[in-house]
Amino acid sequence: MAAPGLRGAGLVRAVLRVWPLSPRFAGEWVIPFSSLSCCQRRCLSCVSGATFSGPRLTSASRRYGQGSALDHFLGCPQPDSSLLTPCVPAVSTRREEQDLLLVHRPDMPENPRVLRVVLLGAPNAGKSTLSNQLLGRKVFPVSKKVHTTRCQALGVITEKEAQVILLDTPGIISPVKQKRHNLELSLLEDPWKSMESADLVVVLVDVSDKWTRNQLSPQVLQCLTQFSQVPSILVMNKVDCLKQKSVLLELTTALTEGVVNGKKLEIKQAFRSHPGMDGPSPVAKDPNIKSVGSPRRTGWPHFQEIFMLSALNQDEVKTLKKYLLAQAQPGPWEFHSGVLTSQTPEEICANIIREKLLEHLPQEVPYSVQQKTILWDEGPSGELMIEQRLLVPRESHVRLLIGPKGQVISHIAQKVARDLMDIFLCDVQIRLSVKLMK
Repeated sequence: MAAPGLRGAGLVRAVLRVWPLSPRFAGEWVIPFSSLSCCQRRCLSCVSGATFSGPRLTSASRRYGQGSALDHFLGCPQPDSSLLTPCVPAVSTRREEQDLLLVHRPDMPENPRVLRVVLLGAPNAGKSTLSNQLLGRKVFPVSKKVHTTRCQALGVITEKEAQVILLDTPGIISPVKQKRHNLELSLLEDPWKSMESADLVVVLVDVSDKWTRNQLSPQVLQCLTQFSQVPSILVMNKVDCLKQKSVLLELTTALTEGVVNGKKLEIKQAFRSHPGMDGPSPVAKDPNIKSVGSPRRTGWPHFQEIFMLSALNQDEVKTLKKYLLAQAQPGPWEFHSGVLTSQTPEEICANIIREKLLEHLPQEVPYSVQQKTILWDEGPSGELMIEQRLLVPRESHVRLLIGPKGQVISHIAQKVARDLMDIFLCDVQIRLSVKLMK
């Protein structure tokens, strides 16, 4: 929590939009607090609520709208539920509120159902994009560059009596790649740990990638084999990028070895590869006579279902979401219905900033940036005020991150503020500073 004097000074500077370089910021390049213009701000209908002493647990309805899950068990007056329509819960801007919600007893109905789902796939297959679409709110970072997700993250879908828990794992990689590129150990371990508690595995394949789409990676196959008792489905993502849809038939045969839900696929010869298309996938043979280690294995013959979609298409994702909710089995919920993610608000913010760095900085530069939160506080009008310092190893990286006349860092700050507003459902003012590592 920032000292009153610091917060007051920060607000004055934010209003004036002037940030002199004090001794504390010597050697830093800074961008003022950034928030969206009035016309861009999300309009929220709010009601007044009580203020709590001790931990600063102000009424959640004041910031997150009526019917907040936090208000239910903090004792705030609730509006008539018959007048409310189901909506995706917002994430609290305060860690203590988020922690309290995570440990609170689930408000489950009389006949609850639950399903733990693990998303597996190669790096950059679209796992986080799909997770965000299923959740209905962007809480996981998304980038075209690989290894955007650095550790396991959890999302929760709650509708009626069913609760689906999504475990968004890092792209599954080999130990050789982890060691060669000096990547975090979590990138190697988290997908395997997630499988231990999974009720269903969703294997995601990017069908727009001509180099990898014809077969599942050895690591994914090894994971499926080791946990063969866990049901699995195949999701073929980015089908909108394919000019010739007939290639999907070849890919389906290769990725499933011609068997889905115990039945052999019947692919007519008329749909085989045409001139100019990619070469035909290996012809599926009896999966029972192949060993996992065989170099000829290309897919998994035990998928229960196949979905072909674009993770950016809400209608197509809704079909998958309905399937997941229907697969939920009788059992107690693990979380309160107001929980959207297990991440802290600071973690969400750091991940979103990192996403923008990956988006705007070239090659390996964003992977070397270290982040440090300096300020996280609530302004006088309920806005969230954030200050984060970005530490870079080289002066050339500083120039890249700042950009001509501060355009790059300013653009990043604006995009981060916009995303965080959609996550927290409140106005966000963010200040980014760049400093050279010593």
